Amino acid sequence: MAKIERTIAINAPVEQVFTYIAEPNSMLEYLPEMMEVREVNLTEQGVGSRYRWTYKLAGIRFEGESVVTEFVPNRRRVSETKRGIVSTWTWDLEPSESGTKLTLIVKYAIPVPALGKLGEAFMLRKQEAMADVVMTRIKARMES
Repeated sequence: MAKIERTIAINAPVEQVFTYIAEPNSMLEYLPEMMEVREVNLTEQGVGSRYRWTYKLAGIRFEGESVVTEFVPNRRRVSETKRGIVSTWTWDLEPSESGTKLTLIVKYAIPVPALGKLGEAFMLRKQEAMADVVMTRIKARMES
């Protein structure tokens, strides 16, 4: 599995940032190639919340379902995808002098073995650029 990690300082309270990233429909704003989020089923405690999504990666359309496996309000949210693009998204939040230190760790496997090593390297670069955009968009949205 590939791994991408990004950290950014956001001039906004932890509670505000957590509320934003904990809402699956927010992905439509900050995740560049997210096409659709649907069938959102949020549980009261956070863990077990589920949602389906459609994502386009390098022109290839993926359908998937994610489930929240860890949910610590204002501290941590982890979601796992077993269909589509197998992945784990971990969001860690810490209070900081400027507001919030937000860390994103994405572990994923792209189900396109036909691309070979060259294609894998291309996809990794594309996903790293995506992670930068995600963090920049969240920061801009929270600070506006």
